Amino acid sequence: MFPQKRRTRLMAMAAATSILALTAACSGGGSGDDEGNDDGTPSGAITVLTWRTDLVEDGTFDTYVEEFKAAYPEVTEVKVEGLTDYEGEVKTRMNTENYGDVLAIPGSVTPDQLGDFFEPLGDQEELGKEYRWINDKSFEGKSYGIPVVGNVQGYVYNKRVWEAAGVTEFPDTPEAFLEALQAIKDNGVEIAPLYTNYKDGWPLSQWDGWLGAVSADPDWKNKIVESDTPWTEDSDYGVVDGLVYDAVAQGLTEADPTTTNWEESKRLLGTGEVATMVLGSWAIPQMAAAAEAAGASGDDIAYAPTPVQVDGKFHSVAGGDYNLGINVNSKNKATARAWIDWFNKDSGFSESQAGLSPMIDGAVPAALEGFVEEVELITLNAAPEGKESLFADIDTASGIVTTDPKFRQKNIDDARSGARTKQQIFDDLNAQWAEGRASAS
Repeated sequence: MFPQKRRTRLMAMAAATSILALTAACSGGGSGDDEGNDDGTPSGAITVLTWRTDLVEDGTFDTYVEEFKAAYPEVTEVKVEGLTDYEGEVKTRMNTENYGDVLAIPGSVTPDQLGDFFEPLGDQEELGKEYRWINDKSFEGKSYGIPVVGNVQGYVYNKRVWEAAGVTEFPDTPEAFLEALQAIKDNGVEIAPLYTNYKDGWPLSQWDGWLGAVSADPDWKNKIVESDTPWTEDSDYGVVDGLVYDAVAQGLTEADPTTTNWEESKRLLGTGEVATMVLGSWAIPQMAAAAEAAGASGDDIAYAPTPVQVDGKFHSVAGGDYNLGINVNSKNKATARAWIDWFNKDSGFSESQAGLSPMIDGAVPAALEGFVEEVELITLNAAPEGKESLFADIDTASGIVTTDPKFRQKNIDDARSGARTKQQIFDDLNAQWAEGRASAS
C-alpha cells in the first residue's frame, strides 16, 4: 500500500486552491491617507490583495483581518480584494506606484529588479536564522520577500484508482511511472491516467517542482547556467520534459488537452475520472475537499514523490511558494511588515493548506507526515553572488522562457501531432539555450 494514509484530518483544514498571494492596491501603495504612526507602531490602514478569491468569498480572510486587528488595536482597516489574474494584474499595476502595501512578488520580477520595486526586509543571513527559503527573493545579501507557506513537490493522485489498477508502490523510475499510467488506462477506459491542465496553462509549470529531485542535486540550477545542453536523457529537464512528451505521445493523458478545465479537474480527480496530476503539496486539501463535495471520499486523495530514486532514495524539493514583499513606495511599511510576520507566525495558514511552515522551527502538517517519512527533502541552493539573475537572463535571451506555460504547451502539441520527436525538441531547446548563454554572458 502507499505509505501516505493520513487523510481524515484534511477535511478539518480550510478548502484551498493554491498558494497564498498578497498585495495591496491603493494610492501611492497605501490604503488612503492613513499612513500609520511615525514611531513605527503598526496602525492605520492597508489594503491586501490576494489571488485566493476562494478565501475571500468564504470569509476566511475576514477572520484573518479580525485576528490581526485584535493583535494590533491601532490598525483601523485591512482591506482585502481578490484578484483572479493575480500575475497579470499585479504586473500591470507595477507600471505605476499603485501596487499596494503588501504583495506576493510576481514571478516576472527578476532578482536584479527586486530593489526597484520592493523594500528590503532585512539581511539575508539574519532572516535565514528564523525563516526558511528566503533565498528565492534575495539579491546581493538582502531579502525582499518571505514565503507564506512551503510545499514539497511530487504529484497528487487518486489512491483508489491506482490500487484498483494494481499499482501499490511508488513508481521509482520514469518508465515505471509510465507503466503505472498504462495500467490505469487498461483498467478503466473512461479514466484519464494523467491530466495536464493544458488549457489553463499554469499547471504545466508545476512540473518544474521536480527539477532538482531528479538528480537529488540542490545545485542543479546553478550548474545548467554553465551548460549548453540542459536537455539530455538523464538531466533534470530532460527527464521532466521527456516524461511529459512520452505520456502525451502514448495516449496517457486527457483526450483533448485544449478543453481541460482547472476547476473541473479537481472534481474529476476526486471522483476518480482522473487518476493523477502533477501539482505541489498545496493541492492536497483542495483535492480532498473537492472529492467530498462530489460525494466521494477525501481519503482517496494521496501524494507521491517524483518517480526517480538516487542512491535508493526518493527525493522531493521543499521550497517556499509566493514570497510576500512590501511595495517600496508604501506609506505604511510598519503595518505592512507586521502583517507579513503575523501571517507567517500566528495565522495558521500554512497548516490549513497542508503546507510546511516558513518558520525554521515550524511543525510538519499531518497531511505530509507519511510523505516526509518516505522521502528525503532537499532545498535548492541560492545562486552564487553576482549570478542571481543569470538563469533568468539566459532563459529570456534564449527565447525559451521556461516560466511561460507556452513552453510546455508547444511540446505537448508536438507530442500529439508528431511534428517533432522528443530528441528533436531537446536538440532545438539546447540550441536555443546555448545561444541564450552566449548572449547573456
